[in-house]
Amino acid sequence: MAARSALKAVLVDLSGTLHIEDAAVPGAQEALKRLRGASVMVRFVTNTTKESKQDLLERLKKLEFDISEDEIFTSLTAARNLVEQKQVRPMLLVDDRALPDFREIQTSDPNAVVIGLAPEHFHYQILNQAFRLLLDGAPLIAIHKARYYKRKDGLALGPGPFVTALEYATDTKATVVGKPEKTFFLEALRGTGCKPEEAIMIGDDCRDDVGGAQNVGMLGILVKTGKYRAADEEKINPPPYLTCESFPHAVDHILQRLL
Repeated sequence: MAARSALKAVLVDLSGTLHIEDAAVPGAQEALKRLRGASVMVRFVTNTTKESKQDLLERLKKLEFDISEDEIFTSLTAARNLVEQKQVRPMLLVDDRALPDFREIQTSDPNAVVIGLAPEHFHYQILNQAFRLLLDGAPLIAIHKARYYKRKDGLALGPGPFVTALEYATDTKATVVGKPEKTFFLEALRGTGCKPEEAIMIGDDCRDDVGGAQNVGMLGILVKTGKYRAADEEKINPPPYLTCESFPHAVDHILQRLL
């Protein structure tokens, strides 16, 4: 195996890796401080569509994570960028708390559908409205297609099943903008000046976090917190570079073995 480039950047998933709703993963704040003390850049990448970047940042600060807004790259940001690039007026199937990230985007008389995680809006009437727009030729933009995610009360359906239902009903394919898309990881790395071979991803989703990162040339560490389920590491090929108990263990490995 060829020698890898020196590690320069660490991408970290948020929900399920650093925190689960309003509870931090034990030891995560201290581990992040240790990682920041090393000679690597740290960026945070998330598929969350349940809240705006500002709300997410406030949640993390309440949990005493030392994170600034410009270090976070979200799939909502990626979706907004695509909407502006395509110059469309989207029907926004996202949680109301995510709407601030689409401020000043024209949504009247929609000619596109943007779908994220929106439990309060996933009912027949609204989904049927989206279905009819798609039948009339509107593009479908999926913020991501995660199958499920972790809440305090257990696993819960993600947006993926609803995106797939609309694809199936209209015989169309969604443009996916979040993890595990290659463009998402490359965009997240863009501000660091690092190549994928110089970066590692830490997350709790074997496909979207680890598989997506490794497909673009990064290393991937799967943590057994959040949505992780036994044998998840066997679901992707190549398997994760490393599977470990939690974010603090991942940081220990990076500091001891990769720097």
